[in-house]
Amino acid sequence: MVTRAALLGAVLLALVLPAALPASAAPSSDPSSTAVRADVPPGVTAGIAVFDRRSGSFTEQVNPSLPFRSASVVKLLIALDLLGDRGPDALAAQDRARVDAMLRASDDDAAGHFWTVNGGGAIVDRMVRKLGLTDTAGPPATHPGYWGYTALSARDTVRIYRYLLDTAPAAVRDYVMGGLRSSTRCADDGYDQHFGIPGAFERPWAVKQGWSGFRSGGCTPPVAATPETRTGGPAVAGVDLGRPALHSTGTVGPDDRAIVAVLTLHPDGTSYGKAYTDLGRLTRSLNVPGATRPAGRWIGTWGADVNVRTDATTASRKLTVLPAGAEVLVSCQKRGQEVSIPPYTNDWWAYLPQYGGYVTNIYLSVSENQVPGLGLC
Repeated sequence: MVTRAALLGAVLLALVLPAALPASAAPSSDPSSTAVRADVPPGVTAGIAVFDRRSGSFTEQVNPSLPFRSASVVKLLIALDLLGDRGPDALAAQDRARVDAMLRASDDDAAGHFWTVNGGGAIVDRMVRKLGLTDTAGPPATHPGYWGYTALSARDTVRIYRYLLDTAPAAVRDYVMGGLRSSTRCADDGYDQHFGIPGAFERPWAVKQGWSGFRSGGCTPPVAATPETRTGGPAVAGVDLGRPALHSTGTVGPDDRAIVAVLTLHPDGTSYGKAYTDLGRLTRSLNVPGATRPAGRWIGTWGADVNVRTDATTASRKLTVLPAGAEVLVSCQKRGQEVSIPPYTNDWWAYLPQYGGYVTNIYLSVSENQVPGLGLC
């Protein structure tokens, strides 16, 4: 049996093993603390706002007014504009199905439909006036059909959620938030959308994520390029349309205590797995009141098309596929079916609580077949 130690060695371990977040380093959830804890990775541009609804104050702000292209986060505005002051029962059955898919699985066709029939950029203009947004604007004139190029800041994202939670009619609030609480791991276009907030914190949470400028996203091969996935070149009107964008927004904790907006741009050529990992580390570093952080150890992975399965065998049902190279939370490990990926052979499997399944330890970036210091399942 070839061991990871024999082939990788201590040097490779030092290069690829991400540092776990020790319990002593976990950010405090004390809302009275206003010190910025955000650990923004090198090369990443971030706009961050964390608002504690209980205290009525921000616990984190980094570039809160900086506009980013929204990617799918604009689907919140598309849904709110469509619903107005009506509940979902006022929608035609086909439109309600579209909104459901747009909120839960980030369906781009649904967003494109409503964008076209409801006036395109006029949707954004109406929402800017209604919600009092200050950094939000429709797509540039050069890209009128690209709803994902709507400009949006972290503080305006917080305003959208505050409107939704505190001002919108109860039927609208419950419907939209219900969709966000039911966010599927795999989006309609094949991207794993449980990065950032869903990876960093235990439920309850509700999320609307966004991504733009990546070639693949984990769950399945992506479909044809859309305004969410394609890029459009350099900055227009101060909004970067070129660099890969990855955003995690939503609420965390009982009674939606914290509103979290983390908008990021990554260096050209960044893979989805790398951005997924960097955004995860950034989100975990934040002071989020009411959040519960899952137990376990964060470990990097290698390889592509790595399957997560219901049990420690290759015959077990496949739950999903990891974004290539993504960092994952491992809570325990156990022996299972021996797996051979030449030159490696290993019968240890790791349990990933955020995915609800197992992955062979072969694909964990550690130097031993068994993860040192990690308990048994």
